[in-house]
Amino acid sequence: MSKIKVYIDGQSGTTGLQIYDRIGARPDLEMLRIDEDKRHDNEERRKFLNAADIVFLCLPDEGAREAVSLIENPDVRVIDASTAHRTDSEWTYGFPEVSPAQRWAIAHSKRVANPGCHATGFISSAAPLVRMGVVPASYPFTCFSLTGYSGGGKKMIADYEAADRNPRLDAPGIYGLTLRHKHLPEMQKVCGLHHAPVFLPVVDDYYKGMATTIMLHNYMLPDAPDAAKVCEMLQDYYRNAHFVSVLPYGANPSTIYADELAGTNHLKLIVCGHKDHTSVTALFDNLGKGASGAAVQNMNIMLGLDEAIGLE
Repeated sequence: MSKIKVYIDGQSGTTGLQIYDRIGARPDLEMLRIDEDKRHDNEERRKFLNAADIVFLCLPDEGAREAVSLIENPDVRVIDASTAHRTDSEWTYGFPEVSPAQRWAIAHSKRVANPGCHATGFISSAAPLVRMGVVPASYPFTCFSLTGYSGGGKKMIADYEAADRNPRLDAPGIYGLTLRHKHLPEMQKVCGLHHAPVFLPVVDDYYKGMATTIMLHNYMLPDAPDAAKVCEMLQDYYRNAHFVSVLPYGANPSTIYADELAGTNHLKLIVCGHKDHTSVTALFDNLGKGASGAAVQNMNIMLGLDEAIGLE
C-alpha cells in the first residue's frame, strides 16, 4: 500500500514542529520536506502543496490564504492551523466532539480549519450547553483562559526563556485588553451565540497547558439547573468522546492546575459550584488538543483512520 504524502507549510514554526513530532516517524506517512532556503519560494512551495495528499498550513493568516491559492490539485486535502478560515462557510470547523454531524463533515471535507486554543476551551464548555438548551444563545457569557507561554510562538518563548528576561514575566499577564481577541468570531459562530463572550486571556510562566473557564448565573438559565445537573448533562453529551471527558461532580480538586494535561491530546471538563452559580473549566494542552494534536486528530479522521493514532 502506498504511503500518504504529507506536507507541512510552515514546518519551522512552533505548530509545524509539534505536528512533525507527532507524525514524522509514522510508517503510513511520507513526509515531504522543502529545503529551508526555498520555503519562501512560491513556485517551490506550489510543487509541494500540489504533490501532497494532506497539507498542514502552519502560517500567519495571509500566508495561509496565499498557500490555498497555490493549490491546483483538486485531490489535496488541507488543514489550516491559522485563523484565516475558521468562520469561512466553505471550510469545516475541526472540532469533531461538537457533534456526530461535525465529525462526519470533517471526515468528508477537503478543507478543515483547526480551532484556536482558547476557542477550543470555550467551545468545549459552551457549545454543548447551548445545543442542549441548558444555556440560551442570548446568554451573556464571560470567560477567562490561562495559557502557558508556548502559545505565543517563538518570540514569546524566547522572551520567557531568556537569561536576562524582563522580571515582569514572573507574574501572570492579562492581555487582549481590547476585548476583541482573534478567537472571538469562531467562539461565537460555533456556539451559535447572539453575542460574542466577554473574554480575557492570561499568560503565565510555564511552558504549556491551558485552563479555560466560563461562569454561569444559574437563575438566568431555563429550569435553573444547579452545578451538579450541569455536570451530569455534560457527562452525557461527551459520553462517547475519546479525547474529551467530564470529571464527576463532587470529585473536584481543591485547586485546578492549568498544566495537568500538558503533553496529551486530552481535554477534561471540571464543573464546580452550587445551586446559584456554576463554573466549567476546560483543561488541556494548548499545543496538543489546542493546536497540533487537534490537527493530527483531524487528519486521522479525514483519512478514515483511528483518531488516536500518534496521539496516545
